[in-house]
Amino acid sequence: MRLGRHRWVVERTVSWLAGCRRLHRRYERTAEHFLAFVGIAAALINYRRITN
Repeated sequence: MRLGRHRWVVERTVSWLAGCRRLHRRYERTAEHFLAFVGIAAALINYRRITN
């Protein structure tokens, strides 16, 4: 295994979540709403990976 060949799990997850435009900035006033959108984005990412 070479250095830099495999991405870390956290780095990969952050790059997937960066694909969701609403999560680029925190528009929601409460943290609960922001975390809910993060959960929805994670669910959509996993759904797309499973169906492909």
